[in-house]
Amino acid sequence: MCSLVKESQRRRKTAVILQCRMNQPDPHDTPAPNDMPEVPEIAVLNAEFEAQREADRAAAKAAFELLSPKDQAKYAMGWLHTARFLTTAAQLHHLPTYDLPEIAFVGRSNAGKSTCINVLTQQKRLAFASKTPGRTQHINLFAMGRQGKTDAVLADLPGYGYAAVPKQDKIRWQQVMANYLLTRPNLRAVVLMCDPRHGLTELDEILLDVIRPRVEEGLKFLVLLTKADKLNKTDGAKALQITKLQAGGGEVRLFSALKKQGVDEVATTLYQWMHP
Repeated sequence: MCSLVKESQRRRKTAVILQCRMNQPDPHDTPAPNDMPEVPEIAVLNAEFEAQREADRAAAKAAFELLSPKDQAKYAMGWLHTARFLTTAAQLHHLPTYDLPEIAFVGRSNAGKSTCINVLTQQKRLAFASKTPGRTQHINLFAMGRQGKTDAVLADLPGYGYAAVPKQDKIRWQQVMANYLLTRPNLRAVVLMCDPRHGLTELDEILLDVIRPRVEEGLKFLVLLTKADKLNKTDGAKALQITKLQAGGGEVRLFSALKKQGVDEVATTLYQWMHP
């Protein structure tokens, strides 16, 4: 019994010593001197950062405008080549938002969207084209910007309208895309792929109707008539004219990944849209 009492007293004494040590100040902790400069408010830092970023944008824009059209296209292609994978999401609420301008590539399945992105970025497999059209059902984001400084985001949306996809999946992805196009706060431009041999489909026209209110507010949009190499000159001109009437205000261009038709012009347009 005596030994138990002694052990209990020893434990209480140890606990008191530890508590006293915990309450003592750490000799390595030195109080900040009173004459240290105050840290600027976060709002001030943000304002300074925004001012510097705007100054950088203005300088870059001025330098770009001094280039010849050929050099502008070369510079824009170099910028697009910086595209690198950022993130992917199957649901819109899983998609992070960024304080950067975003451009979305959309189009029905087999319209040549993935090929177009890969040609513009000069990367063979940046955008993945599934062997089974309609199976890719994620929104993929890619960062763009020179010297590791991201200044824009490219969004690759799933192809739509493929017959083999279950109706339920079609409806779900139409809703996801509509919500993205209507609510994405940093969306600045939309590029719609269209096979000129088939023209704008009903789903293409629905998509254009969805974005029309945002176009009236300043959203840019471009219709690319892909696979233009499969048309002769007369048919190409006819498809261009008809699509311009259907698009109702957006830009329309003939585009061929195989013959590189329209690549330089599209690259320059996208660069200027992302760097207003």
